[in-house]
Amino acid sequence: MLIRYFAWVRERVGLDQETVDLPPSVETVADVIAWLQTVDDAHGHAFADADAIRAALDQVHVETDAAIAGAREIAFFPPMTGG
Repeated sequence: MLIRYFAWVRERVGLDQETVDLPPSVETVADVIAWLQTVDDAHGHAFADADAIRAALDQVHVETDAAIAGAREIAFFPPMTGG
């Protein structure tokens, strides 16, 4: 799966994107976040506060309980503000 990182998530991970093979047990966005926390120290730091991360599957904003089956891309970013 292609994973994209934006804003401070990208800065902490040190990559703007990467392609990974997720374990079969990873079924939701929350599972992806939990798995990413274990990849290495940079990912662990970026995803330490999972509540501060927003996600999109194939460019559609989703909640963390969303299933990832069939998705080609997941993006992670901090909450956005507007004005």
